[in-house]
Amino acid sequence: MKISKEEVAYVAHLARLEFSESEMETFTFQMNEILLYMDKLNEVDTSGVEPLSHAIALHNAFREDKVQESLSQDLSLANAPDPRGEFFRVPKVID
Repeated sequence: MKISKEEVAYVAHLARLEFSESEMETFTFQMNEILLYMDKLNEVDTSGVEPLSHAIALHNAFREDKVQESLSQDLSLANAPDPRGEFFRVPKVID
């Protein structure tokens, strides 16, 4: 499958992008190179390969929840730059 310069221009228009003529030539060439590579990949026999959701095996890295003693309010506010009573005072981040 080959991509034409008109198809690249159409996609650029949909994406609200403007390209010079030389950029259009470059992108058309690059897209066709990508499609040629995809055609090569499609030739590979993958009939005996299990489908993967990730390239490496993943395992659940979460620890089991255990009830334990937490920091006291005084200890947690001890290093706060500007505590207000029993709260942390932080800079406003929204308007």
